[in-house]
Amino acid sequence: GDLGPFNPGLPVEVPVWLAINLKQRQKCRLIPPEWMDVEKLEEIRDQERKEDTFTPMPSPYYTELTKLLLNYASDNIPKADEIRTLVKDTWDTRIAKLRLSADSFVRQQEAHAKLDNLTLMEINTTGTFLTQALDHMYKLRTNLQPGESARSQDF
Repeated sequence: GDLGPFNPGLPVEVPVWLAINLKQRQKCRLIPPEWMDVEKLEEIRDQERKEDTFTPMPSPYYTELTKLLLNYASDNIPKADEIRTLVKDTWDTRIAKLRLSADSFVRQQEAHAKLDNLTLMEINTTGTFLTQALDHMYKLRTNLQPGESARSQDF
């Protein structure tokens, strides 16, 4: 398709796929998102550790963007190694929190839950576990309760 015109030296917002393609061809320099800063990521990580609930993330695709940008343009991102570590720490904290929530959910035999501020990637990591756990809980509940058909035949 048609892209541009691009003026040399002037920053322009483009889709991530295009930015990475241009970077691979050494046609541009990537500017990381505003939130991809060590101080901001430290605040996000610390806030996530303090709160019992999930805090809003700076981007719904923070893990995917970080991985792409650090894999293809780490030379354009200041303190890339620290950023990688901070995002991984935040991810680990959120996944641990999600596992605890899922464990509590299953133990209390709940039928539904509300999980705000999760990203799609985080939901996908536990989606299979939760659906299987709910399926097993349903089977156990239906096997423990006498069937409706058995009662109707007794009359």
